[in-house]
Amino acid sequence: MNWLPAWCAEHLGSVPGEVQFERTSLSAVVGLRLADGREVVVKARADDGRAASCVAAQARLAQRGFPCARPLTAVVAVGTLAVHAEESRPGGVVLRGDSPAVAERCAAVFAWLMAELAGVDVAPPLPNPRWARWDHRDPGLWPAIGFLDERDQSVVPAHVVEAAGRARARLLATDLPCVLGHADFEAQNLRWHDDVWAVHDWDSLAWQPEAALAGAASGAFASDSPPTLAPIGSSAAFLTAYQDLRGRRFTAEEQEIAWAASLWVAAHNARWEALHGDPPVSGDAVRAQAAERLRRANA
Repeated sequence: MNWLPAWCAEHLGSVPGEVQFERTSLSAVVGLRLADGREVVVKARADDGRAASCVAAQARLAQRGFPCARPLTAVVAVGTLAVHAEESRPGGVVLRGDSPAVAERCAAVFAWLMAELAGVDVAPPLPNPRWARWDHRDPGLWPAIGFLDERDQSVVPAHVVEAAGRARARLLATDLPCVLGHADFEAQNLRWHDDVWAVHDWDSLAWQPEAALAGAASGAFASDSPPTLAPIGSSAAFLTAYQDLRGRRFTAEEQEIAWAASLWVAAHNARWEALHGDPPVSGDAVRAQAAERLRRANA
């Protein structure tokens, strides 16, 4: 990131004084103390056209008082990267556990988040994140992801492939309208004091039906690292609390779509595990829960 000092000088009015942390996953995230004393976070990711909408939505939520970092710049192209800076929002702890009580606390945050996003008008952040991209038009079951597709697919367990195929077929059969929502609502992306302190990872906004986004969150809310799948009873508690707080009951079709989405995300994670030779945390959960989640999805 040789471009970073000049970028900070141009867009933030000060050069970096100290690197506080640096993480690289789907994007590069660098925490900086600038020479003028301000603490900021700079994020850079491959420019696939999604970032501008994600950052614009994040800015709107921060303006409304939702607990997320406030963007300090718009998205700026740096070669093939999309780059922006946001305020530093450190602190808080991860809320661990997958009980119904934890599910209900997380569902309250997700309902608040979705209610706020309903009033945000941005271009759909497409393509959707790969784990929420069941509506892809690539050949085969999974969205095309080169570094995964080049690996030996025969190591992916048959029960994972079957669960993903049936869940995806149910998701593709709906014509529910799409909305803006957070598609990576995992424990690792939330921080708490007594109440929620920060929601992170706004690069993971998606454009999918509300029920699918809630369903994905109901399965993923307990994931720290590695990701897992919450117990069925806790997913059910999440979905019930979410509907109560949003003041609207899902239709029978929406209920099915929610359960299908919860399983698709877990199957995506199980495929990742298998292709990387990781312990089958999601894979074992899919094996144990797929039949019941598919039954509830009418898939």
